[in-house]
Amino acid sequence: MGAIVATGPRAAPVDVAGLLARSRRREVVLGTAGAAALLLVLIAGVGLGEVVVPPADTVGILAHRLLGWPVAGTWSQADAVIVLQLRLPRVIAAMAVGASLALAGTALQGLLRNPLADPYVLGTASGAALGAAIGVLVPMPGAVLGFGLLQGLAFAGAIVAVVVVYRLSRAGQLASMTGVLLTGYAVSSLLAAGLAVTMWLSGDSLRQIFFFMLGGFDGVTWSQLGAAAVPLLAGGAVLLSRGRALNALLLGEETAAHLGLDVRRERVVLLGATSLVTAASVAIAGLVGFVGLVVPHVVRLVVGPDGRAVLPLSAIWGAAFLGACDLLARIPGDVPVGVVTALLGAPFFLWILRRARSGYEL
Repeated sequence: MGAIVATGPRAAPVDVAGLLARSRRREVVLGTAGAAALLLVLIAGVGLGEVVVPPADTVGILAHRLLGWPVAGTWSQADAVIVLQLRLPRVIAAMAVGASLALAGTALQGLLRNPLADPYVLGTASGAALGAAIGVLVPMPGAVLGFGLLQGLAFAGAIVAVVVVYRLSRAGQLASMTGVLLTGYAVSSLLAAGLAVTMWLSGDSLRQIFFFMLGGFDGVTWSQLGAAAVPLLAGGAVLLSRGRALNALLLGEETAAHLGLDVRRERVVLLGATSLVTAASVAIAGLVGFVGLVVPHVVRLVVGPDGRAVLPLSAIWGAAFLGACDLLARIPGDVPVGVVTALLGAPFFLWILRRARSGYEL
């Protein structure tokens, strides 16, 4: 384990064991810091707002009502309702969506070997937006899969868009991921045109469509969160188990096949799982950008490209990042969370491009 190897006749010796030990330490530090950030965001997210609930009361309410701990009740019933019924589902939804988008971004960047890939690359954003716009125009109440009509049609639109992209890419001459990307771009453009027509016809409902496209967690209920939990948990569990497959795919599909990986099967599994969690995320939160693009980069810059570490750490920090962004969006008066993620994510994205142009390898 402590062997010293050289990569060339004149190359400096590399301490492989030392590099692995440092990488493991970074993983532990980043994971511990992420868990602490999650706890801090949870307490701040349910305690801060128009009505401030003191941190001690916030922790007491959560510990007593959720964990059953015998905590002396020093809080009012109104504070308990605010924490448990109004803010807690919103904070948990933001964390779940952040973790899911970060997982999807990590998987797609590894599968496509493209650092600019994000969870919406397969047309899910355009499909969800068009579905939501149709839901706004349909003059009938109802629920689809436990969501409201708008959220249900957004979920359906995202899934339909991905299915169409995948089937069209298989029918064409380009069977590789390049074909999937090009087909996704074409289908997204077509769906965007349909969305433009729908928005033109929406009249007074245009504001509702606009706010869905900006993203946000205002009004998230326990029932909506419960409906989204099944696809988010199922897809997230599948993605978390694909670390070894992503490591093999980073070497190229041909090399991965020589290593014994069923490339076609893994491609379908990864595309299906990322599409599922992305569709559920946009159904509950609207279009929230930059989470799936930025968070995986930060994690890889710290711990390296090993998918077995990047996937869970990206989930932790994606949850903390979007939870913090939702808090920042809520304090000044419910600014769309997509605006906050763009304000924080866009400068970091430009920094990534600058590092790449200077020769830094992501």
